Amino acid sequence: MTTSTEWATTARLLRRTGFGATGSEIDAAVRIGAGPWLDAALTADPGADPGTRATPPPTPAAVPEGGKDRTQQQRQARNEVVRHNRAAVTQWWLRRMAATGQPLVEKLTFGWHDHFATNIHKVDARLMLAQNDTLRRLGRGSFTGLARAMVVDPALLVWLDGQKNTAKAPNENFSREFMELFTVGHGSGYTEQDVREAARALTGWTIAADGSAHLKDSRHDGGSKTVLGRTGDLDAEGFVDAVLAQPASARFVATRWWQQLVSPVAPTAAQLASVTAAYGPGRDLRAMFHAMLSDPAMAASAGSVVVAPVEWAVGAVRALKVPLSDDKQAAALVSSLNALGQVPFAPPNVSGWPGGQAWLSTAAAQTRLRAATRLAGLGDLDEISSTARGSRIDAVAHLLGIPFLSDRSVVALRTVSSDPAKLVAAALVSPEYLVN
Repeated sequence: MTTSTEWATTARLLRRTGFGATGSEIDAAVRIGAGPWLDAALTADPGADPGTRATPPPTPAAVPEGGKDRTQQQRQARNEVVRHNRAAVTQWWLRRMAATGQPLVEKLTFGWHDHFATNIHKVDARLMLAQNDTLRRLGRGSFTGLARAMVVDPALLVWLDGQKNTAKAPNENFSREFMELFTVGHGSGYTEQDVREAARALTGWTIAADGSAHLKDSRHDGGSKTVLGRTGDLDAEGFVDAVLAQPASARFVATRWWQQLVSPVAPTAAQLASVTAAYGPGRDLRAMFHAMLSDPAMAASAGSVVVAPVEWAVGAVRALKVPLSDDKQAAALVSSLNALGQVPFAPPNVSGWPGGQAWLSTAAAQTRLRAATRLAGLGDLDEISSTARGSRIDAVAHLLGIPFLSDRSVVALRTVSSDPAKLVAAALVSPEYLVN
C-alpha cells in the first residue's frame, strides 16, 4: 500500500485525538488541512453534536439506604440498584464515545478521567456522571478553573475521603494526592508540612443528599496556614492557587498530556518550554493542546503511542458501525474491556490506568482477538466485501485508518483476505493498529 506523508501524519493526528479514525474521516481532514481541522476540533461544542445529543446521559435510580439493620433481601435489592446504575452509566459513555461526530472532546474527557482517577465502585453513579460533565465542560478551558472545580468535586471527595476531613481530625490523603497526582507531581518541592497545612485548608467539605458539595463552617479550620510559601486563611481555592503558582505545575500537566498524545518519551526542554508558553499564566488548556498537537514531534512520533483498550474498542465500533443501542451488545463490550483491564469509570487506583507496553501483554492478545472477531461479526463490512480480493488489504487499511502495513502484516492479512470478517479481525489486532 502507498500512502502520502500528509495522509499518514493526518491519520496520526486524528487517531491520537480520538478513538481510531476511518479513512474517510482522514480524507476529509486532509482536504481541509490538519491545522484548520485541529482548530475546529478544539473549539467544537459537544452540545451541538448530533451524535452526543442522540445519546443523553441516563438518570441513575435512587439507591436505597444501606446499613447493618437492613434485611438480606433489602441489601440484595440495594446492590442490584447499584449494579444497574453502574452498568447504565458505563454503557452510556461508551455509546457517546462511539456516536460523537467530534471525538476529541470525549478523548480529552476520558484523559481527564484518567488524570483525576475516580472509581464508580466506591462512588455513587450520580456523582460520577456529574464529575464526567465537569471534566467535559472545563477540560479545554483554564486549568485553574478545572482544578478549583475538582478540589471540591463530590465524586473526588468521596473517592479520597475528603468529606471526612475536619478541623478536629484533618485527613491528609486528599491534599497529598491532589498535589502529587493531579497538579505538581511527586518530588516537586512540597514538604510533609505543606501536606498537613493543605489538609487543614481542605477541611469542612460535606456531601448533601442531592449529591452537591457544601462547606460546613463548623468543620472547617479557619486558622492561618502556610502552603508552599503562601500564608493566610487558606481554603480550598486558596490551596489550589498556591499549588498552581508553582512552576512545576505547568511542567507536570504539560508533560503528562504530552505522554498521552504525542510520545511516551517526555518532551525535551525546548518542546516543554513551547507548550508551557502556550499554556501561559492563564493556564489555557486549549492553547496547550494546540501547541503540543501542532509540534513537529507529532510528525516524527509514528508507532510510539500504544492504543489503550477503550480507545481500541471504541475505534473498532466506530469504524465498523457496530450498533451499541442493544444493551446486550453494550454489555458484551464492557465485558471485553474488563478482561483487557480498562473500563470507563473504573480506574484501578487513584493513579489511573497503566499505559504503554502494559496493554500489549501476551495474556491480552487472545482476549483482544476474541473481541475483534465478535465486533467484525457485528459490523458493516460492505466496504471490504464489495472490494476485489486482491485489493482488500488496502481497503481494510483505509477503513481502519492505518497509513502503513509492514510486509509481515501484509503476509498475515493475505492468508485471510478471502473472508472479510476474518480480515477485519486480523487487521484490528495488527501491530499497526495497536500502536499509533
